[in-house]
Amino acid sequence: MSTIAASLFLTAAAPAVVRPSRVRRGAGNPPGRVVRVAATASGRASWPTAVPGLSSSRVAAMPLCKRPNTRVVTVTTYAADATAGDAPVTVADADPKKASAFVVGILWFFGHQLIGVGNDVIMKYTGSTLGVAQVVFLRFAFATLTMLPVMFLSGMESFKTDRVPLHVARSVLLAAGIGLYCYGLSSAPIAVVTTLNFTIPLFTLVMARVFLKERVDATRWIGTLAGFAGVMVVMQPGGASFNPQWLVVLLSAAMFASLDVLNKIFIGKESFWAMIFYTALFTTVIAAVPAALAWVTPTGAQLGLLAILGAGANLLLYCLLKSFSLVDASALAPFRYTELMWSAAVGALVFGEIPAISTLIGAAVIIPSTLYVVWAENQKSGKEE
Repeated sequence: MSTIAASLFLTAAAPAVVRPSRVRRGAGNPPGRVVRVAATASGRASWPTAVPGLSSSRVAAMPLCKRPNTRVVTVTTYAADATAGDAPVTVADADPKKASAFVVGILWFFGHQLIGVGNDVIMKYTGSTLGVAQVVFLRFAFATLTMLPVMFLSGMESFKTDRVPLHVARSVLLAAGIGLYCYGLSSAPIAVVTTLNFTIPLFTLVMARVFLKERVDATRWIGTLAGFAGVMVVMQPGGASFNPQWLVVLLSAAMFASLDVLNKIFIGKESFWAMIFYTALFTTVIAAVPAALAWVTPTGAQLGLLAILGAGANLLLYCLLKSFSLVDASALAPFRYTELMWSAAVGALVFGEIPAISTLIGAAVIIPSTLYVVWAENQKSGKEE
């Protein structure tokens, strides 16, 4: 579930990634002078200003409150030949606090994964007695209610939006994706569901090529095809253990990939809190009718679990944002796959589900394939900058 959370909301709201930039030297920026360079979400540097009293070339990345999605880095202008008009700034990565920040960021990331696996357990348990639509409805109803205090504390401005169609489109995809995911949890072991959802970046690459006309080189196609070969190992089509109901998990991954593509289209055009609140609200409304048609009165314990599920969905995103505020998303990518370890352990302890050898082998193919696709995408983005 934590893989899904990253897919749903962070494409449009991820913190800026600070990359080595180019600072024009001239009368205002002589060699050796320390400057502050604002790096926006795109990674481009702008408006350098002098920082008195600083003489190191270490990165001093910090949030810039007055400019959303912007960070400031402290760099030293390149002390090369004085006739050069432009010189690349080499940013030395020697912040003594970096190691501890990295550890704390990883702990926040693991926290978000554990909450995600806990949410999976609740959905699997409640989905065995309540209808899928009812679980989706109550999950997002409680998520909406628990977001209200955050919205009020952020001020009435946080409720403003002029992109209702965007929220409705996201909510339709989200309701379908979570519904299919919940159904998949009722028919497949948690470890299988987690493994198959690692394919979200692969579906995103294919959809970006089809709908956004993005160029995809041969090596990324090879990585994608290798990932789907891993899916075949997990699914074992034609084998005695093949369960066609598991296909809904792949369909849910495709839905979440569609959300990624939609986020790419509308990136930066809506605030993060508005995205979360209105998507949860409209998903609740969309799921209300099918939930009412198959309503089963939940017990007090089930309501309590679903309230935890709704609050946990928001807490999961908070942990994810905290981890991204301390560690670059690209550095966190390899740790995403530790979720399989948590889900396999919880599945075994709570539901007695022992991962099959085919699931582990498939994961061993899917994980490096998706890692490669994500790495290649980051390399492409870096070159475009």
